[in-house]
Amino acid sequence: MKYEIAKILREEEFKRAVGVSKKMFDKMVKIIKENLRTFGRPPALSREDQLLMTLMYLREYRTEFHIGLNVWGK
Repeated sequence: MKYEIAKILREEEFKRAVGVSKKMFDKMVKIIKENLRTFGRPPALSREDQLLMTLMYLREYRTEFHIGLNVWGK
């Protein structure tokens, strides 16, 4: 699931899927964007999608392969 899809979920659905509230997710993204340097090639995924993948991994312990398939929609 990409962030564009996740952000249209209701609050309860978002928290159930991701493990944190939308408000907490937004705070996390803000901190990441403020403190993470950008260098090298631009990432293929937005910071929101990167955080979403990380939280999905920590919540479900799915393999990165399966999360990648889910995010890219293949």
